[in-house]
Amino acid sequence: QVQLVESGGGLVQAGGSLRLSCAVSGRTLSTNSMGWFRQSPGKEREFVATINWSAGTTFHANSVKGRFTISRDNVRSMVYLQMNNLKPEDTAVYYCAASRGRLAVAVGMVDSWGQGTQVTVSS
Repeated sequence: QVQLVESGGGLVQAGGSLRLSCAVSGRTLSTNSMGWFRQSPGKEREFVATINWSAGTTFHANSVKGRFTISRDNVRSMVYLQMNNLKPEDTAVYYCAASRGRLAVAVGMVDSWGQGTQVTVSS
């Protein structure tokens, strides 16, 4: 079972930046991709970004494209989400996710979740 631990959330003003980190342990060859999802109160969990472990291929949601960047460090087994030009609507709990799929672009494709980290963007 893959274990995921997020860190790096916090409070930031609109226009600011944060970098989320996800420490991955217990990963097996069946874990092909990692992703970031987010959930705000009263809303469903939504896809943010995903990366393929071996190829490094990435895909970002339209709402964050050009502002957020997902990356991974295979040696350290870490996944990152660099978030720039943050907006109040980015406020949510952000979850790291692991998937057997080539890219984790939907909640239904996720096999393991982290505990989440809160990101709050003030206007």
